[in-house]
Amino acid sequence: MSGFSRRGACPALSAPMQTGDGLLVRLNPLAGEIAPNTLIGLCESAARHGNGIVEVTARGSIQIRGLTAESACLLAEEIDALGIAARTGVPVDTSPLAGIDPTEIADPSPLAAAIRTAIERAGLAPRLGPKVSVVVDGRGQIGLGAIIGDVRMVAKDAERWRLSVAGDESSARLVGEFDTDAACAVTLDILQAIAALGRQGRARDLGPQVTRAVVEAYETSRSGTPPSVLPDISPTGSEIGSSGGSADHAASPMGGGSDDSLISPLAAEMSGRTEWGAKDRELAVESPGNADESTSEHSTPTDSSLVGILPLTDSRIALGIALPFGSLDAVTLIAFCQAATAAGATGIRPAPVRSLLVIGLDRASAATLTATAKSLSLITSPADPRIRIAACPGAPACSSGMIAARDVATDIATDLGESLDPELTLHVSGCAKGCAHPGPSTLTIVGDEKGAVFVVGGTAKGLPAAYTAGYEAARGMGRLTKLLAQERKPDENAAACLARLGTKRLAQALAQE
Repeated sequence: MSGFSRRGACPALSAPMQTGDGLLVRLNPLAGEIAPNTLIGLCESAARHGNGIVEVTARGSIQIRGLTAESACLLAEEIDALGIAARTGVPVDTSPLAGIDPTEIADPSPLAAAIRTAIERAGLAPRLGPKVSVVVDGRGQIGLGAIIGDVRMVAKDAERWRLSVAGDESSARLVGEFDTDAACAVTLDILQAIAALGRQGRARDLGPQVTRAVVEAYETSRSGTPPSVLPDISPTGSEIGSSGGSADHAASPMGGGSDDSLISPLAAEMSGRTEWGAKDRELAVESPGNADESTSEHSTPTDSSLVGILPLTDSRIALGIALPFGSLDAVTLIAFCQAATAAGATGIRPAPVRSLLVIGLDRASAATLTATAKSLSLITSPADPRIRIAACPGAPACSSGMIAARDVATDIATDLGESLDPELTLHVSGCAKGCAHPGPSTLTIVGDEKGAVFVVGGTAKGLPAAYTAGYEAARGMGRLTKLLAQERKPDENAAACLARLGTKRLAQALAQE
C-alpha cells in the first residue's frame, strides 16, 4: 500500500481513505460480475478485517469499511487470492448490463474498452485527478443520466454517439455527434486538455472554446492539413496540442454548448464519502418557478427501475435487489449470496443506485430469491421509501456523526411508508460533511451540537430552516410530511411548497406535539 488517500480521492485497494469509522476501500471488479461464492469470500474477508459493513455505491462500486492500515493490506491480499481483478485508472462507466441488454440502442462495451486502452497507451491516468471520469451510455434499461462524467457519450443510434462534457445528462455541455472511432479520439483529446490543467483539473474548467478547438482539429485532420493547436488554458501557460492524427474521424459539431452555466451538484453514493465527486458551487434553494424537483438534476438518483425483473438477451433475466441506504452487514449479504447460489445464480453484478443484479435465474427461482431478500430486509419493491433516502453511517459507527443517521432514516421509512412524498428526496447526514449526498435534496436532516437541523432545498452545509432534538428527527419528518400534504397546491412540487411555506412555518410544525 502506498499510504492513505486524501479525502476526495478514490479509495482504491492500494490507497485506502481515512473516514470517521476507519479506513475505506473501493472495489470495481474488472469483469463486472462476481460469482456468488466469491462474493461470500469477499464478505468474510470484510468481516475479518473491517467492521463487517459492505456497501454498494450510487455508481455501482463495492466498498468495505472500518479497516486499519494493517488489515487493509490483509484484505487486499485476500481479494487477490479470491481472483477478483479490480479495475484501476480513469473510470469509464457503462451499464452493468452492457452487451446483454436487449433494449440498448448500442452496446457501449467496445467504445469503453477502446477509451480505456487509449488512456493507458497515452499514460494519462497519473496526470488526471482521481475524480475525472468518462460515461458511455448505450441507452438501455439502466439509465446513467444521473451519473456525472467529465466526458459523456450517449448512443444516438448503433453507429453514432452524442458527446458532451462536464455534467450529468441534463447539465453537460454538448460538443457534437461522432462515430465510434472519432468519439474515442475526441475523448482522449479532451482528457489531454484536462490533464494540462494539473491534477485538480476537471472538464468544467475547460471553456467552450477548448472543446470547439478539439473538433476543429479533427476537421482539419480530415482535410489533410496539420491539426490545430488548442488554446493556452494551462495554469503554466503551456500550449496543449491535439492528439488527433491522420485517421478519418467523422465529427459533426452540434453547437448549443456555448454557455458557461452552472453544473448541477453531483449526486453521491451511500457511503462515508462521495464517489461522484465534489462540486465547488452549490445551487440556491429551488423556487416555485424551477423545474420539477423529482426530475431535475438536483435530485438524488433514485432509479427504482433496477428493482425487480430485468429482461436480458436470449430470453434470460436479471433480478435487481437494492441495499437499504446502500449498506448491508456482511452476515446478511452472505445469507443472500447463499440463497442466490441455491436458486441457480451464476453471477452477481454491483449496479448503480446501490443495487445488486443477480444473473442466471429463471422467473420461478427469481420469485423465491425475492422472498428471501425481503425476509433479510433488502429492498425488493420499487415503492420502498428507502430507495429515496440517502443516509450515511452516522453515530455511533462514525466518529464524526452527531445523530444515528441510518437509524433515523429507517424510522422515517418505517413510520411514513408510502405516505412519504414520492417527489421528495431526503438526505439524513450524521454531520455537516454530507458524505452520503453532497448535492442538494428536497430536505436534508443534519446532526449538529443542537440536535437535528432541517435544511430545505440545500446540502448538509446549507442554512438551517428549523431545529429539533436529535431523537425527535424522525417524528419531525412526520410532521413536515403532514404539513406538505395539507398545504401543497395542485401544481406544486415538494421543494416549491417547502420554499413557499418558509422557515417560520416549518419551525412551527416541528415544534408541534
